[in-house]
Amino acid sequence: MSRPESPSPPTASPTPAEILAAVLPGALAAEERRAPVGKTEVGAKLRRARKARGLTLEQVAARSGLALSTISKAERGQIALSYEKMLKLGSALDIDLTRLFIVGDAPDGQPRPTVVKDRFADVQHYETGPYAYSVLCGAFPDKKMQPLMAVIHAREAGDFSETIRHPGQEFVMVLHGQVRILFENGETIELARHEAAYFDSGIGHVYVSLSAEPAQVLSVCC
Repeated sequence: MSRPESPSPPTASPTPAEILAAVLPGALAAEERRAPVGKTEVGAKLRRARKARGLTLEQVAARSGLALSTISKAERGQIALSYEKMLKLGSALDIDLTRLFIVGDAPDGQPRPTVVKDRFADVQHYETGPYAYSVLCGAFPDKKMQPLMAVIHAREAGDFSETIRHPGQEFVMVLHGQVRILFENGETIELARHEAAYFDSGIGHVYVSLSAEPAQVLSVCC
């Protein structure tokens, strides 16, 4: 009598780095080379930008509408700010937000480029909890659009302390998995792989993953 076969061990869910590698050649190796979080470097750049402008934490808090303690913790790399809060700080400091996410410092005083090319290996990775994202082509000055690659960890609206909103419009295409976008006005939309949406980003919204593993998207904000 043949012995019953042993059950196969459960298959582990792919990591965010493996998801990125599935759609971006070389991304997995880049993920391994990159520091696990970028909040320390981003925080240091925020502090340098504030000091260079002669502003106190109190003044930046008044300009941005963010709590002084939030700005202080962000500068020390103790917390990762949401995209919305980063936009508010960028406006308060009068800086191009995406230049904060370049590995190292972007050179100043250079001639305006015609085109900027990015490699995923050179893009700073940033964790916010519900999302892990990387800002692309941050070296281009005075951008009218903000392209992002994001891995969506969130599974439900309760994973967020607040909805995300920022002036302008947003384009998103799903590269891996399936996502649901929930809007504060009660509307929702579901997107599968290679489906896209365009919406008013001034309406509070959050992304959640509907797939077994974190979803991965390309987003462009303008």
